[in-house]
Amino acid sequence: MINPALLDAVPSLSVHKWFGKVTRVVGLTIESSGPNAAVGDICFIHSGRDGNGRIRAEVVGFREDSVLLMPLSDTVDIAPGNLVECTEQPLTIPVGKDLIGHVIDGVGQPLSGITHDNAFSRVPAEKAPPNPLSRPRITECLSLGVRVIDGLFSVGKGQRIGIFAGSGVGKSTLLAMIAKHSAADVNVIALIGERGREVKDFVERDLGEEGMKKTVLVVVTSDQPALMRVKGAMTATAVAEYFRDLGLSVNLMMDSVTRFAMAQREIGLAIGEPPTTKGYPPSVFAMLPRLLERSGTNVHGSITAFYTVLVDGDDMNEPIADAVRGILDGHLVLDRNLANKGQFPAINVLKSVSRVMSDIVTEQHLASASHLRELLAVYTDAEDLISIGAYKRGSNQKLDEAVGAHPDILAFIKQATNEEVTFEDTEKRLLDRF
Repeated sequence: MINPALLDAVPSLSVHKWFGKVTRVVGLTIESSGPNAAVGDICFIHSGRDGNGRIRAEVVGFREDSVLLMPLSDTVDIAPGNLVECTEQPLTIPVGKDLIGHVIDGVGQPLSGITHDNAFSRVPAEKAPPNPLSRPRITECLSLGVRVIDGLFSVGKGQRIGIFAGSGVGKSTLLAMIAKHSAADVNVIALIGERGREVKDFVERDLGEEGMKKTVLVVVTSDQPALMRVKGAMTATAVAEYFRDLGLSVNLMMDSVTRFAMAQREIGLAIGEPPTTKGYPPSVFAMLPRLLERSGTNVHGSITAFYTVLVDGDDMNEPIADAVRGILDGHLVLDRNLANKGQFPAINVLKSVSRVMSDIVTEQHLASASHLRELLAVYTDAEDLISIGAYKRGSNQKLDEAVGAHPDILAFIKQATNEEVTFEDTEKRLLDRF
């Protein structure tokens, strides 16, 4: 028996297949005369002298009578006159529970031993964020297994946190700790623009077998085209949305939003957008909320998101860092000076904040966390005096308390990467001492 829904769809089916021809390639952009396509449609370029190759590309704009395409792979073998075939569909990716424990690329294709069979369904890589009025409020804590975060910047299910740091300060190590020790059901980790050498290091050394058991890893290395890096971020978010819609608690971790923004800058400049804020075209700042707002809660489950931001020269006010900080629900600042002193995680407690902590923890927890921050602030202000021996005990009661508590504060903040702690243990230790 024929499905009635299929019969209803017949009148809307196109009986034509649209083709165009490549006219020129300029940098990252391929121009073609035709086909009849819309922005976001996926096209196949029949490349090579014999036309037997197929390069997937996306329509990114138009210039007079030309269609502007951006490839999802290298542009070698493309020649004038190559046929351009339009699929009339945006990019879709395969999703399913069997993705857990495996590595995929920026368009959902497997990089480790997995085959896409009937158990997988296809979803669009790009979706609109949930209706803001349909998002449940964040009321439940998520244990991350990282003491300084659970204690001082408690994260709720569905919260979005930025991790701001320069290069080599411990972002990847912190993400791996969260992936291994968090109470979330599934991790989706996106490595966007990562060095190829470090991917296997992250899988085997940082995550390990324990971390991969509940992780889907999306990898787009720095040598891949700009559009692939953008799609990698969208694909990881789509995979996280699939698991959220199953009613699961999902951790989405993206390293890094900065490389996503730089890839979009390449695309924008290539199609003729004017550079505005420090070389970034307007499309970058339009894309950021479209990506970041997709995470969070919906009526089925939650995506708790961690986005790393690579700050050039440790400048926290550069355009991407400033834009991302304004969108997210809190930020953790990793400090190079603390890392140089051997403090890991190198989170600067006084510069970091969780905007939903007051809604999800007890008043006693909040008071103890505030007391610890106050003592640390007092100690930090007088640290130079203490280090040169100019501080005299008894001259300032609050400073005396801060000096006495400082070893306990450092012991609370520091944590080995393989040290497992529960939220309950963290809360008890915080309340007992501070």
